[in-house]
Amino acid sequence: MKKVVFVLAAAGLMSLAACSKQTPAENATDATANALDNAGENLEDMAENTSNDTASAALDNAADNAHDAADAVEANKQ
Repeated sequence: MKKVVFVLAAAGLMSLAACSKQTPAENATDATANALDNAGENLEDMAENTSNDTASAALDNAADNAHDAADAVEANKQ
């Protein structure tokens, strides 16, 4: 299921990128931010699926860090 969602999101982003007039650097920035957000979502899913509270907390922290990194990439977009 996660792969299907990822493929659909990638297809949507690619079609959106085809319509815009972004530079290659902007496209790379968007792709990086999206990849970090996707990694964060996957980490959140892993945290929900574990029964170990310590591992769950660590995965949640890693997910938060990935989302924060994506936000930082977007904020520094030029």
